[in-house]
Amino acid sequence: MAAPSQMSRRLTFLFAVAAGVAIGNLYWAQPLLGFIAGDLHTATATAGWLVTATQVGYAVGVLLLVPLGDVLDRRRFVPLMLLASATALLLCALAPSMGVLLLALGLLGVTTISGQVLTPLAGDLAGAADRGRLVGTVGSGTLTGILASRTISGFVAEAAGWRAIFVLAAAVAVLLAVLLYRAIPPLAPRTRMPYPQLLASVGAVVMRERTARWTLVLAATGFAAFSLFWTALTFLLSGPPFRYPAPVIGLFGLAGLAGVLSGLRGGRLHDRGWSLPATGVAWVLALCAFVVAVFAGRSVVLLITVIVMIDVALQTQALLNRARLFALSHEARSRLNTALAVSNFIGAAVGSAVATTLWSVGGWAAVTITGTALCCFALAVWALGRRGPLVIRSALPDGAATDRRDAPATA
Repeated sequence: MAAPSQMSRRLTFLFAVAAGVAIGNLYWAQPLLGFIAGDLHTATATAGWLVTATQVGYAVGVLLLVPLGDVLDRRRFVPLMLLASATALLLCALAPSMGVLLLALGLLGVTTISGQVLTPLAGDLAGAADRGRLVGTVGSGTLTGILASRTISGFVAEAAGWRAIFVLAAAVAVLLAVLLYRAIPPLAPRTRMPYPQLLASVGAVVMRERTARWTLVLAATGFAAFSLFWTALTFLLSGPPFRYPAPVIGLFGLAGLAGVLSGLRGGRLHDRGWSLPATGVAWVLALCAFVVAVFAGRSVVLLITVIVMIDVALQTQALLNRARLFALSHEARSRLNTALAVSNFIGAAVGSAVATTLWSVGGWAAVTITGTALCCFALAVWALGRRGPLVIRSALPDGAATDRRDAPATA
């Protein structure tokens, strides 16, 4: 008999806020590169390495620390990571030079992984009937943090300087650490194993589960398309015919918050056993969005329409991917989430790099055509896998799984 859910509405909301704040730490500096470069007397191009340092640190943290969620007491582990990130944020605020700030942002990336621990924890605490919905809610908090952090950072820096956003974020992290320590219920670790074996088992879990491998391909493709679009959109809006300043460009990200609501719906679709059909529909919507985007290079109205379509489509498929992975193994959810986060990071990095290259070669048209091709590839993977490799399977305590094609995952 499945265990009842321990995720109240209040705890779900707290998890979503904490996940959003954690992921937002990766993006505070992104719209402030000009402010920072001027204050620290360095070139803007050099300041661009600040974003790279944060992202590289985050990749290291996801790979080395997130798997610990399967073997440690998460009631202590999550607040500890939040306090560590608060310390790194204060180092950022106090940094006297670009070198110190690079180091501090790298440490911030390593430590700001609490959202990646909270998401599988939500899956563990949720009941079988509403696991997808609750994971989707927490995941939507992550998307909100990604989209809203740039806008918030710009407004705070305009009012109080670029260092203020890091001080404010540190205070919020400390508050969340206290609240989560008091709110997370006692939960025994899923498994016990030495740390080197734990890291090696991330790859072993993925190799054992064919569904995981196919799902990770879809996930990486989705984040590549997402990053491709948003990187190129910044180039488009900052140049002719728009020539918008950075604060106005940041406001376009708010249109993407429509994806938050879609994430909630996506979780419910998983709970009802419609994960695979909904994934196909989401990719069809993404394909339509990129086709429309081809003709949207001079129209604000069309661009906003495309932003909403792309965020709804790619957020929905991303949350369905996560719910599908969490259905594969009870004791390895943090390690599966590690694999998912790493694949997402790789996809996003590739998408951003491709967008930069394509923009210099063929501009907006080249980017949107490539996005269309990515959607076609994902639809081909989905079509080949929906009757076999992508079928959700019921997780057993030892990590094995049995085929089940119609019902949502149970605990």
